Amino acid sequence: MALLLDTHVVLWWLDDDAKLDSATKDRLDVDSEIFVSSATVWEVGIKQALGKLTGEGSLAEHVRDSGFAVLPISADHASAASALCTTCHDYSLAEVQKIFFCP
Repeated sequence: MALLLDTHVVLWWLDDDAKLDSATKDRLDVDSEIFVSSATVWEVGIKQALGKLTGEGSLAEHVRDSGFAVLPISADHASAASALCTTCHDYSLAEVQKIFFCP
């Protein structure tokens, strides 16, 4: 089953944070269908530039080195996202996954 990781999960995995249980860490280490959205890389880059996040190197490099696949955002994805809840500030990961994995 393909997994699209939330930004927090990516950061916790890279930092080997205790917020991720060992079963989750093991799955992220061995599963071949782990995706990180381009939006996550963008979000982290902005936070790093603003000094809200620190870390060595770019998230894009870390993601590439981890073996995770970067999921691009197309114009079709952006259009589909505009149909999600217009009063929500944060979409559920399930809603976002439908856009990418259920054409």
